[in-house]
Amino acid sequence: MIQTFSSTIRRKEMDAVLTCMVDEKIGPGELNARLIQTAKEFFSCAGAIALRTPAAALKYALKALSLEAGSGVMLSALAPLWQLSVVEELGFKPIVLDPQSESASLTAEIVSQGIQEGGRALVLRESLGILPDFESLLALGIPIVEDISQSAGGLVPEAAQGADASKPASSEGGEDSAKVEVKGKKAGTFGVYSICSLEEKDVITAGGGALLMAAGRRDWPVLKSLSENILSIEMLPDINAALATVQLKEFARNEGKRKEIYAIFNRSIMSGKNRGFVRDVELNSTIWSFPIALNSGFKDVKAYAQKKDIEVRLAFEDSIIAAKTEEYGAVCKNAKALALRAAVFPLYPRLNRSQIEKISKVLVTLP
Repeated sequence: MIQTFSSTIRRKEMDAVLTCMVDEKIGPGELNARLIQTAKEFFSCAGAIALRTPAAALKYALKALSLEAGSGVMLSALAPLWQLSVVEELGFKPIVLDPQSESASLTAEIVSQGIQEGGRALVLRESLGILPDFESLLALGIPIVEDISQSAGGLVPEAAQGADASKPASSEGGEDSAKVEVKGKKAGTFGVYSICSLEEKDVITAGGGALLMAAGRRDWPVLKSLSENILSIEMLPDINAALATVQLKEFARNEGKRKEIYAIFNRSIMSGKNRGFVRDVELNSTIWSFPIALNSGFKDVKAYAQKKDIEVRLAFEDSIIAAKTEEYGAVCKNAKALALRAAVFPLYPRLNRSQIEKISKVLVTLP
């Protein structure tokens, strides 16, 4: 069976973790600090903290914004359920927004409606590795916490800044597009703060944990001050940090392979009944798995793929809308539909040629 998700763990990752174990230094320490330095260089941020959970990262990000008690915090209905839990735990009012169906992203128009309902801050989930139109969102003048767990490594090229980056010229990437170095502003540097989950299914994994980053030098001191009171039990252990550090250093290699596979799969669905999501691979959106919007029911597609020894999962199975359909389904119709029909097919660097060919054939013949 070809699993939907599989962490890319090569010899370098194994050696880093093994060295940490041999040195018997697995708690938060030197490697945690090394990961932070690597993250600052990779994401071009002013400062960072490495924590045990993404929930802890969001908690400290919202605290750093110094919002008034009871303030409205806007979330995508497709965001993971733990984000809603954190917002409620901190005493804020969650305002759940319905994203676009074509890209699973929030737009300035959608967020503007949330502001009218009392939204004072936005947690921006960049679902499926697709970057939104940052310029129009920033123009709204509200603090943004980016969630780049699936979009880490993506960027808005210099030529696209000042234009509508959410309207790509092409949604199909070529094999050579991943090899071209593009300069621009990176995902994670548009918001005041950003969180990058390092869980098993995220684009960068440490087997658990998260990075919390401040993009600008003016915002880092606030976060740094909070970090001085963080208990060691909330800090990312060195054994996880060792894995994450290598993952960051190997990101370009892994992403290049993912884009090559994406181009093959994308051509396959063009011959079938289903569609992909609007993204611009040439402008360096991140390839997180291979999501498609199904034309038929998920159960039928899952059963069909399973007969071919391919595991298929719902793209938003852990989302707010999936868990709270009765509460938010009526006002988040796009998200509700995507939660039922957006499926994820295997796409990761460890896939071999025969596996890629098998998945491609299934994508063409899906019901």
